[in-house]
Amino acid sequence: MAAGGAVLLLLLLLAAAAGTLAALLWRRRRAAAGGAGRVCVAVLGDLGRSPRMQYHALSLARHGRGVELLGYLQTRPHGDVLRSGKIRLVPVADLRGLRVGPKLFQYVIKVIVQAIQLLYTMLKIDQPSYILLQNPPGLPSIAVAWVACLFWRSKLIIDWHNYGYTIMSLNHGRNHPLVQIAKWYEKLFGRLSDYNLCVTNAMKEDLWVNCNIKAVTLYDKPASYFKETPLELQHHLYMKLAKDYEPFKPRTESGSLNAEWTAFTEMDEKNGHVIKTRGRPALLISSTSWTEDEDFSVLLKALEDYERYIDEGVALPSLVCVITGKGPLKDYYNGLINKLHFKHIQICTPWLEAEDYPLLLGSADLGVCLHKSSSGLDLPMKVVDMFGCCLPVCAIYFECLHELVKHDENGLIFRDSNELAEQLKMLFLGFPTLEGKLHNFRKNLRASKQLRWDESWDQTVLPLLGQNE
Repeated sequence: MAAGGAVLLLLLLLAAAAGTLAALLWRRRRAAAGGAGRVCVAVLGDLGRSPRMQYHALSLARHGRGVELLGYLQTRPHGDVLRSGKIRLVPVADLRGLRVGPKLFQYVIKVIVQAIQLLYTMLKIDQPSYILLQNPPGLPSIAVAWVACLFWRSKLIIDWHNYGYTIMSLNHGRNHPLVQIAKWYEKLFGRLSDYNLCVTNAMKEDLWVNCNIKAVTLYDKPASYFKETPLELQHHLYMKLAKDYEPFKPRTESGSLNAEWTAFTEMDEKNGHVIKTRGRPALLISSTSWTEDEDFSVLLKALEDYERYIDEGVALPSLVCVITGKGPLKDYYNGLINKLHFKHIQICTPWLEAEDYPLLLGSADLGVCLHKSSSGLDLPMKVVDMFGCCLPVCAIYFECLHELVKHDENGLIFRDSNELAEQLKMLFLGFPTLEGKLHNFRKNLRASKQLRWDESWDQTVLPLLGQNE
């Protein structure tokens, strides 16, 4: 603990020293900068895989605010962000860390360098009225953003997606000294914010009870482009994906010279009319960051049971299972997938362009979510996006999932691979019938008329920003 305290003290001293130096260098610029109304939206992560922060930026831009969207540029953000004249991308170099010395030493050096780098970047931008920061990751970004706000005389808003220390505990255990330091740090610096947003009511209550932090719940909501995909667009998407992924290619040679086929659709080339192919496979989709909080062996075991059901004569369709995303455990799970030898199931793990992901969700028959919250207090955004596309979901149970998934109404909740396998069998029995639970779940989602992100943001965040202007 003493080592951790020394690390934090050193971090604060460095941040303060950098702030003092920056104040001397940029005092004139600060005085001249027209900061009224500008917002710095920041995440110490990949902007392309931070949809909620992109949505914040787009909502701010829609209301005429200038936005500095700050983070790693590893993955291309959504086209709407790139096309906005109000949003300026501010790249932060992703530090991979030292490979020399003990891991603790490597981590300390990385945090210190990140702190200096992030503060330098935040002090180079035009003066903001607010810094809107995603947490996690919060070490060192919360402390740095607080120092930057002192310098700019700005307001700090933290958007709590989860607790960083609970994610760290997946690798180290909850009682590890680093985890305890991270927990203390997050609570201490979290209290220094001016305003707080969070993703669930359960997190709102926990922040107040355990951290004395008052937050406003801003549920994740789907953007307007998450919707059911028209059949013609489905066909074009399948044709595009078929160039690289075998499961999207037609199962047999086309029976007509005037038709263009995929595994799921056929288009009459004379009139452009698209229909779904007879005997098509069901399209199952899941998305992931391939991290420890999602155990994809649960899905793979359920698929093995599903294959066995077909072999035993149950009237089930073939499956195409698409698992999208990037992350550290992707190679590990691809190794497990390659060892499976299915006759009726094909699995592919593509990385989709930002514009193609909602199109595929809007084309699928069922979504599967294996996200287990490290804190039990956040909700999976992938399910929000699936519901925006009126796509029913099977999701693995955790404490506050009921705030999003209503069992037997818009999807099903399972606890293990056996339960998931039984749900897949029940939902796909007689596919593609327009009767049964799968169809009813989709009808319920269509009828729910849930709020979209823009309306929810206007009701929740816009009044908060207007309090001081």
